[in-house]
Amino acid sequence: MKILVLNCGSSSVKYKLIDTTANTVMAEGGVEKIGLTDGFLKYKLNDGSKAIKELGLTDHKGAVKAVLDILTDPELGCLKSYDEIDAVGHRVVHGAEKFSKSVLLTDDVINQVKECYDLAPLHNPANVTGIEAVEEILPGIKQVGVFDTAFHQTMPAKSYMYPLPYRFYAADGVRRYGFHGTSHRYVSARVCEILGEDINSRRIITCHIGNGGSITAVLNGKSVDTSMGLTPTEGLMMGTRVGDIDPGALTYIMKKHNLTVDQLQAIINKESGVLGISGKSSDMREIEAAVNAGDERATLALNMYEQRITKYIGAYAAEMGGVDIIVFTGGVGENQTGLRANVCAPLAFMGVELDLELNAKTRGTETVISTPDSKVTVVVVPTDEELMIARDTEAIISGK
Repeated sequence: MKILVLNCGSSSVKYKLIDTTANTVMAEGGVEKIGLTDGFLKYKLNDGSKAIKELGLTDHKGAVKAVLDILTDPELGCLKSYDEIDAVGHRVVHGAEKFSKSVLLTDDVINQVKECYDLAPLHNPANVTGIEAVEEILPGIKQVGVFDTAFHQTMPAKSYMYPLPYRFYAADGVRRYGFHGTSHRYVSARVCEILGEDINSRRIITCHIGNGGSITAVLNGKSVDTSMGLTPTEGLMMGTRVGDIDPGALTYIMKKHNLTVDQLQAIINKESGVLGISGKSSDMREIEAAVNAGDERATLALNMYEQRITKYIGAYAAEMGGVDIIVFTGGVGENQTGLRANVCAPLAFMGVELDLELNAKTRGTETVISTPDSKVTVVVVPTDEELMIARDTEAIISGK
């Protein structure tokens, strides 16, 4: 099947066209700056280079149309017509407790996704706008929703409940939902394929570390705990997100500086984390360069960032009664070799032993980076959420 995978954000639409039969990516790219006068489409050419097409002012429907047009362009495209697309799979950020797996998108399902708008006000409306745009341009085509939160619906109540008055859960759905679920599901399954292990009898900790980051405890193939919460601001220190913090600190700052809710939201989402501490950047490559140049605040930011990853790994190992496999994925997890070494060094007491030479030259490839003597197998597995979405879409469309 030829599956078009779309990830529709508030101002962007990313896409991949995947042939699930050949297991190949036929085309990929994205539209950026939707709603602005300088919107553009960035796409990959056959030789691997990238090209840009100026679009000007466009909305999500125009963005989806631009994607479809480049896919069927007589010179640049890989399809003769829209009809060659068998189905469309969408990344949908929040499914609350409504969706524990990927589903065919019907009017009823879309309405349920809209009911989650309050939980993901920046993401779910954009996801639905993309779904509706596809329906307008390709009426009748089957579409599938793959939810970031679905994989974590196996968490027990002791993991997902907050110790707030129960009425806030009962009436408002305030609980831990977790995110990056499609990535955690993919890499936990893929690492077992690589190692020839049975996922149904393994204790796995998956570390999706990027500008946003989360860690998940996967016990016997199921998510039993994860670091992100009601929103993606809980858990690890991230590029610009605050992660775990005393809620009293937030109310103190809010009151002392007379901040509005929106101002506080901006601080914890866009001004904190690595950027907030370093004062320089949210990009870990720039932080590492600053550390090497002797910058003290960049060094503090990196130390804090790494320490919190180690802390979560240790906590989840304790929760599962041990750990068999640790997986690093995401842009930082796959490529920042020093970070992986520093995160794993304090875990030596658990029997974690990295092959430091192999780790130092491993970037973005499926590689076991622990030594043969290590009691815990540590593996780098590049994530592929789009492939997971395509596979789910194919399975649902074909009735499997």
